[in-house]
Amino acid sequence: MPGWDGMAPWGERSCRRGCRVGRVPGVPGRGDVAELSLVSPQWAGTREGWAAMAAEMVLSHRAPREVLSEADLEEVAQRKPPAEPSLRGCLRKTRCSASTAKSLLFRFLPFLHWLPRYPVKDWLLGDIASGFSVGIMHLPQGLAYALLAGLPPVTGLYSSFYPVFLYFFFGTSRHNSVGPFAVISVMIGSVTDSLVPSENFLEPVNGTNITKVNEEQRDAARVELVATLTVLTGIFQVALGLLQFGFVVTYLSDPLVRGYTTAASVHVLVSQLKNVFGVSLGEHSGPLSLFMTFIEICQKLPETNVGTLVTAIIAMVAIFIVKELNHKFAAKLPMPIPIELITIIVSTGISYGVNLNAKFGISVVGNIPSGLKPPVVPNVSYFGQVVGNAFAIAVVGYAICISLGKIFALKHGYKVDSNQELIALGLCNFLGGFFQCFAISCSMSRSLVQESTGGNSQVAGVISSLVILVTILKIGELFRDLPKAILAAIIIVNLKGMFKQFNDVRTLWKSNRVDLMVWIVTFVATLMLNLDIGLGASVVFGLLTVIFRTQLPHYSILGRISDTDVYRDVAEYQMAQEVPGVKIFRSSSTLYFANVELYAEALKKKTGINVDRLIQKKKKALKKLKKQQKKVEKEAKRKKDVEDRVNGPGVAVIELSGAEGSTPPEPTLRTLGLPQPGFHAVVLDFSPVSFMDTVSIKILKNIFRDFHEIEVDVFVAGCPVPVLAQLERGNFFSSAITKHCFFPSVHAAMVHISRERRWASVDLSTRM
Repeated sequence: MPGWDGMAPWGERSCRRGCRVGRVPGVPGRGDVAELSLVSPQWAGTREGWAAMAAEMVLSHRAPREVLSEADLEEVAQRKPPAEPSLRGCLRKTRCSASTAKSLLFRFLPFLHWLPRYPVKDWLLGDIASGFSVGIMHLPQGLAYALLAGLPPVTGLYSSFYPVFLYFFFGTSRHNSVGPFAVISVMIGSVTDSLVPSENFLEPVNGTNITKVNEEQRDAARVELVATLTVLTGIFQVALGLLQFGFVVTYLSDPLVRGYTTAASVHVLVSQLKNVFGVSLGEHSGPLSLFMTFIEICQKLPETNVGTLVTAIIAMVAIFIVKELNHKFAAKLPMPIPIELITIIVSTGISYGVNLNAKFGISVVGNIPSGLKPPVVPNVSYFGQVVGNAFAIAVVGYAICISLGKIFALKHGYKVDSNQELIALGLCNFLGGFFQCFAISCSMSRSLVQESTGGNSQVAGVISSLVILVTILKIGELFRDLPKAILAAIIIVNLKGMFKQFNDVRTLWKSNRVDLMVWIVTFVATLMLNLDIGLGASVVFGLLTVIFRTQLPHYSILGRISDTDVYRDVAEYQMAQEVPGVKIFRSSSTLYFANVELYAEALKKKTGINVDRLIQKKKKALKKLKKQQKKVEKEAKRKKDVEDRVNGPGVAVIELSGAEGSTPPEPTLRTLGLPQPGFHAVVLDFSPVSFMDTVSIKILKNIFRDFHEIEVDVFVAGCPVPVLAQLERGNFFSSAITKHCFFPSVHAAMVHISRERRWASVDLSTRM
């Protein structure tokens, strides 16, 4: 089969820039050596030219007169033996030095690296304006998300101060605005509703049968519980970061996160309907709690407080309109109109002046203590009850934070350290838990405002935290008459961005149906099973889709595209033609215990021959042949006995000696009268294979054995070196299967097969 080498004779080859390709005499080696000289013609013959040519001789390469198998390649390229891990090497890596200590310090305290290089003239004014804008947003959102978590409003202010200030020291994202986030708050709210329900704090009023919730005791108990939950969340995040487990978020695919946050936004919406309609509800937790809450709201609609409903509707309309104007005229406005803060101030003033609580029964926030509180040690007895929720909050909070951080880092050209972000978020939660904060993450709305108003670094976060500090110390107590309906309106309007994620259904339907299934299953599971169990079920389903896709990969037979060394699926490329007598088989997935048997079955099916049935026929034919041979031997022995009696033993001994000296030929499919395969070789393209386990190695051995039984040679092409090392450790190679069956590429294997067949035919013709 001429042309397989894809190479012209060496004497006929030439290249640009005076490149001469020829045979260099006197150089030992298996093949000829080709010199590729890139020396310009004007330098040739000079001393400098000869020196350059001598240096380039080192870069000379073999003419491909012999295709290199993996065994040859190891010898020629001098493959290094795998390095064995040693205790001395591990100790050398962990040895402490001044440079190592400095590197660790700069890694865990990133501000030491960037703060001395901070361009004050270029960035400071932008960071101050951005920090003030974000601080104005922190105030209403902190109060609202504390309500969402079932906690006193002041805890929202604490959570907008301590973690934001701490992130300045440990964070690596310059544009993330950490603090209270709706999804995390509703996850915390589900914990407080289930473990510290209001029913546990009912007290009789003046000795009557009427009971009332002691909100002070309930809030104190919930703050203690949530502080413990936040500390445990921080412990999980710091531990995962120190163990370099920042990759754990990769198990939360983008469709999974978006489906989960969309379902969480529905939980948020339903949880705030009671504050919109002004009705009191029982607290439901566990699976189907969302539907039970919604049904109870529908049942109590006749008890709606009209004043509360009107207040919420007016606030939602005003906030929505101004936010749309902010978005439309973002390029013209120096900073977004702080409509949430304006709404809070105006509604608080109206509520105080008109006394909405007393006259119309509109529920208000109540007392907001001023000043900071000393740290309190968390109640570790809660750890066992909230460990699952803490881990879920840790993973979801980090997933949202790192995804936003990477978006901004890619846009502005800097790097975000995923493991350090996990540690930073964990330290913010861990230390914040001692100061009555609840778990935080990053808010997209605040982060976008921080970026769009000129924020360039973590200094903007410090400015925003100072705005909240002033509020806690001096201004917070003025918001005691703020209607809860206003906070509910702020929460609901801010869900607009999450509800836009319903458009993912249409997009994923067109692009990827499997991702659509992940999105829908995550959404439904989170709605029905609640946020914690729903997240676990969604992750399991997402991993199952990966397993199913590796179990059902695309199998193909490759063909060569004419006049190239490129091989493509013959079912997809019209110009790809199968090489006569050779089947090139490829799977789009790696090989492991879950799919290797399907791989072997697909290989046998794609080759177009029932390998197992042919092997069975061969075994039966061999068994039949063996019986015939035994019968012939018995007949020969009987004749021998007769001849011994007639002629004597001498002649028989001579004949027997002649029979023993001749070896009968090995039976073949042709001599056995069995059908022969229409091909003589199979090439397995292993380029997609990234790892193999013991089961797949065993099945691969069986593939070699089965095709050898039907007189078909098996070759492996494009096997990565790590997979080759796994085959070595798995005792795959033997005298029957050597590395001479492995080739660096499909084309190299095809060249080898072509030459072997050509040499075999030449050898056969010379014998004849």
